[in-house]
Amino acid sequence: MSTLSTVLVLGVLLVMILTSPGWPAVKESFFNEFYARDVLPDILKGLRLTIILFVSAEPVILVVGLLLAVVRGLTAPIYTPLRFLAIAYADVVRGIPTILLILLFGFGIPALNLQGLPDSQLFWAWFALVVSYSAYVGEVLRAGLESVHPSQRAAARALGLNQYQSLRYVVVPQAVRRVTPPLLNDFIALQKDTALVAIIGAGIEMTRAAQIYTLDAFNFTPLVVAAFFYVLLTVPLSRWADWMAARQRRRSAAAGGAL
Repeated sequence: MSTLSTVLVLGVLLVMILTSPGWPAVKESFFNEFYARDVLPDILKGLRLTIILFVSAEPVILVVGLLLAVVRGLTAPIYTPLRFLAIAYADVVRGIPTILLILLFGFGIPALNLQGLPDSQLFWAWFALVVSYSAYVGEVLRAGLESVHPSQRAAARALGLNQYQSLRYVVVPQAVRRVTPPLLNDFIALQKDTALVAIIGAGIEMTRAAQIYTLDAFNFTPLVVAAFFYVLLTVPLSRWADWMAARQRRRSAAAGGAL
């Protein structure tokens, strides 16, 4: 019954759109087959850069975020300066919009002409994405680490594991499993924010390729094509996040039943 009602509502909405007086003009401006075919090669080239930025940034963000999370969890007095630096990093970076970080790094660092540092704006735009998202991911991972019961650490130490081994083999695996869905949500956002590198002219990814063609043809179809490919990239991650969340709920329910 629910499926039938959903199909019925969607069908009514579709009929309303297709029979509206302005549909022919909207179709010409946003769903023009000629422009869609013509812009497709440029969009695919931009898709390649989008994927490269995302795939190369994601593992670095995970490593930096995990380091931030671990440092913030250190309670020994000797680690106080490091803990304050990690807190300041998370607070400052999360307070600055990603687009401003890309502008600051993309234009500011190359302008310094420092020896030994890359002068590529594309590299620094990628670096800005890493800096921005590592602060968010670090907080997600910190929440995961804090959710692991202290008895797990105590049990690991009782088995003879040192602090590093306890983190690596006991605490971190449990924490990562618990926060996998929100982590995937952050990476979905990262996938879309790769479009921001275009604001400094660092590379022609999908959005920039669509914008260039749109301004040249005075037609919005290229933007719709780019949006379609973003959806193709993000939907699998969204479904994976849902699957991971469901699996985590099943594990929690099984553990509760065993108790």
